[in-house]
Amino acid sequence: MNITPGKLNAFTMFKLPSAYLCGVRTKHLDANKSIVTVRHKWINQNPFKSMFWAVQGMAAELSTGALMISKIGASGKKVSMLVTSNQAKFTKKATGRITFTCNDGALIDKALSQAIETGEGQTFWAKSVGVNSEGIEVSTFNFEWSIKVKG
Repeated sequence: MNITPGKLNAFTMFKLPSAYLCGVRTKHLDANKSIVTVRHKWINQNPFKSMFWAVQGMAAELSTGALMISKIGASGKKVSMLVTSNQAKFTKKATGRITFTCNDGALIDKALSQAIETGEGQTFWAKSVGVNSEGIEVSTFNFEWSIKVKG
């Protein structure tokens, strides 16, 4: 099945409703890159009038996870995926539209092919960088993913 941004947004609405209600939306997905955006608004703000860190985390994780979902689907294999750890760095208040980009398609390909070839679980770190509408970095998230071929 071909995974598209529209299909991922529908998935988000039904399976990740808090992300959907906060405005997290997939905008672009190809073999190498995933782009997810979220706009600062009343429902996702913190007391300091910027975007709550957890909302940024949802968008960042989806940018890495969207690539994983797409590549697992294309493999034709049943593969479990789980975030086992994460790290975040915040460098500026997140206001306006924040765009999270993950460029780790090749890294995911390598880990997925190793998992399929060896039958052993693989772990790797995927990175997502969030920038505001001026192109200024507001946060960087790193997620440690664990994948394993089922059965």
